[in-house]
Amino acid sequence: MLTINKHTLTMKKLKLIFAVPLAALMMQACHNNSGTTTTTDSTTTVKEDVSKTDTSKTMAAPDTGDVKFATAAASGGMTEIALSKLAVQQATSSKLKDFANMMITDHSNAGDQLAAIAKAKNITLPTGPNADQQNVINDLAKKTGSDFDKAYVKQMVTDHKSTLDMFQHEQTMVKDTALRSFISNTIPVVQKHLDAIKAIKSGM
Repeated sequence: MLTINKHTLTMKKLKLIFAVPLAALMMQACHNNSGTTTTTDSTTTVKEDVSKTDTSKTMAAPDTGDVKFATAAASGGMTEIALSKLAVQQATSSKLKDFANMMITDHSNAGDQLAAIAKAKNITLPTGPNADQQNVINDLAKKTGSDFDKAYVKQMVTDHKSTLDMFQHEQTMVKDTALRSFISNTIPVVQKHLDAIKAIKSGM
């Protein structure tokens, strides 16, 4: 017959009572550690992805054709302003002076719009007319009286025909949507200038 020691039985029960909650605590601790690791890994992954996206945006370069158009449009606009400032001072015709003032206002507004687009697209614009354009300005500055009026009108007709052709061509060529919008908004202004100077020329 098997004899059970009461003291031994009691000790076994105590060990069992303490073992159950201890195991539960260990399982909970493991679970918490696992969750923390997952959260940290997810956060790290998101930061890495954002960093990669920001770097790619910073490194994006403007289209070469867009840069060429923006440069030509900016220097051309500054040339029209410079020539028209001369006309305000030196033209003998009041109609030409009025036309010149309109030119200064409209081309200054267009220049500001283009400069804002260029800044946003990381395009560096010229600070003034190119060498050939500056020579035209210098030559006109030497003229006076009716000779000045005729030379200014002739130059305005030539310049606006050329500008209109360039804008109409580049309207379907530029890649940037902001530049395309600028072209679409500016073409009617250039056409208005061309029509106005042609009307003045026909009345001279």
